[in-house]
Amino acid sequence: MSDQAKPEGVRLQKVLAKAGVASRRVAEELIELGRVQVDGEVVREQGRRIDPETAVVHVDGVRVQVKEDVITLVLNKPRGVLSTMHDEQHRPCVGDYLSQRKERLFHVGRLDADTEGLLLLTNDGDLAHRLMHPSYEVPKTYLAEVPGPIPKDLGRTLRAGVELDDGPVKVDSFRLISAVPGKALVEVVLHEGRKHIVRRLLEHVGHPVSSLVRTAVGEVRLGNQRPGSMRVLNRQEVGSLYKAVGL
Repeated sequence: MSDQAKPEGVRLQKVLAKAGVASRRVAEELIELGRVQVDGEVVREQGRRIDPETAVVHVDGVRVQVKEDVITLVLNKPRGVLSTMHDEQHRPCVGDYLSQRKERLFHVGRLDADTEGLLLLTNDGDLAHRLMHPSYEVPKTYLAEVPGPIPKDLGRTLRAGVELDDGPVKVDSFRLISAVPGKALVEVVLHEGRKHIVRRLLEHVGHPVSSLVRTAVGEVRLGNQRPGSMRVLNRQEVGSLYKAVGL
């Protein structure tokens, strides 16, 4: 068969299998059951061909990334590492962790040098742009070590909002994780992206941060991932990020 006579695109079940959704046989069953959508349309025909570069595919309502060269990673950024791809003063930076990867990745937002934890790295421009845009209000979770004791009404105060020098801020949730004399570990969830917002917020209410770790962005969690290590997000995690930003 000549190149001109070849049908365009790749069979949907093959695309799903390559994306790690299921084996080809199971992918065929998913299609038959009407659980697969392509560009917003339920597809039930087994021979359907799509272009993985442009098609938007959902399985059970969750978007699946089918472009082969698109990847999203989680780096557990250690303390002291700058959120930049290159530093002219040769200080440790995020780019140092990516030197062996063939993809051209960039970080989604920043963590200041003294803050550890979850930093997303991707070459998916649409996803990165929306995750960083304040209008999508993707929650971010932090663990902060602060001086104790913690007043019982502090959570209520932070949920109601406080006024900082660059405007008001309020948290989505606040809870005390643990406490020992003079020290406490608290969890803060907020969708703000302003610079040093967690540190400034807690200092404003009299509990300056001594250490800070971001543990989650949306439904993507750091878990027990070691500092300095990277991992590829699984299909469910990527789907949750797409859902959070309406892609």
